[in-house]
Amino acid sequence: MVPGLALWLPSGYSWGAVLLLLCSLATVPAWWRRPAGAARTGAWALVAAITLMGLVWALDVDAGHGLRHLDRASKYLLAVPCLFYLLVYPPPARALWWGLAVGATGSGLLALYQADVLGVGRVAGFTNAIQYGNLSLALGVMCGLVLCAMGGVLRRWAVAGLALGLLLGLLGSLLSMSRGGWLALGLSLPLWLALLWRWGHRRTLWRAAGLCALAAAAALVLQGPELSQRWGTARAEVLDYARHGQAGSSVGQRLDHWRLAWAMGWDKPWTGWGRTGYVLEKQRRVAAGQAHPFVLQFDHGHNEALDLFAKRGLPGVLALLVLYAVPWAIFWPTRRRLAADLHRPEGTALALRLVGLALPVLYLGFGLTQAFLAHNSGNMFYLFMVMLVFAALYAPCAHAPDRGRLRT
Repeated sequence: MVPGLALWLPSGYSWGAVLLLLCSLATVPAWWRRPAGAARTGAWALVAAITLMGLVWALDVDAGHGLRHLDRASKYLLAVPCLFYLLVYPPPARALWWGLAVGATGSGLLALYQADVLGVGRVAGFTNAIQYGNLSLALGVMCGLVLCAMGGVLRRWAVAGLALGLLLGLLGSLLSMSRGGWLALGLSLPLWLALLWRWGHRRTLWRAAGLCALAAAAALVLQGPELSQRWGTARAEVLDYARHGQAGSSVGQRLDHWRLAWAMGWDKPWTGWGRTGYVLEKQRRVAAGQAHPFVLQFDHGHNEALDLFAKRGLPGVLALLVLYAVPWAIFWPTRRRLAADLHRPEGTALALRLVGLALPVLYLGFGLTQAFLAHNSGNMFYLFMVMLVFAALYAPCAHAPDRGRLRT
């Protein structure tokens, strides 16, 4: 449900998370003190990373806003029992594949409806355009990775479902006009090609190249002029900022945000300004002529690391790096890890690892131009997708042979 409902229903990314939380609380005796088996080290590393980031968000509480700012921290801490529940009752890989396909397809269809029926110029689903476009792209990329890793053993209708998810997921991103997602895709594409080549899936590279070419052709047909205009505008805005300090544009205000957050972070490198202090100090600096007034429209720095640097100093940046580095290390495919999963249907272990790896890799790319974790959708999708993929890959009962997976 987490990927399947993520974008095409209001707060769809929360439905599956709430269900997991209720199940975990109702079955505490079943998973409490139960050994995690081969997943023990990875599970506790994830718990540490999630808890550390949750504690950073907990620092947002202040006298002016009471406990309202603890909303984000509570999600991280409540995710921990869900992880242990999933280790006892892990999802089968095929359920994840279909969740990704349904989620990406639903996202693309909703984008088409908003663009062609409602006449929306920049689709946003039930969130904002950047979050919607980037998460749609993530779902599409994950469908593509599963397809490339397992295309040889999937049935035709499963291949068709994942291919449709790939194309419509990318289409949702294109119709959102979110350039940060395209940047993240471009930066990550060499990694996916290298990993597929490294692990003997060289035939699938042709399939991947064909799908990318098809997606690019569809993009040019559907959004060619708009895409060209967006990139041209971005280039012009960068030049305007570099030459004249023009920060009243989309790109210009991001560059001004980055410069301001960098300076603010070094003024308080160990503690940061805090969530409320960041806003107040930004107002003071704008009044003093140190930044463009346009930046006052946002309460974040339009860059994940710089935003945390300004608000929580170097400890906040370290917590963010740990949140991304732990899943990266857990899911990274090695010869020894893949050899331990030879009993699985061909490509299943690699597909799970690539899907899990896609989360920190893409989020790092998204975070270059957006404070992605400043939004509920970004937090919920990352947390629960990491845990779902981890449970499917590492939970002891996930290592039992499952002949039914060949039917996906």
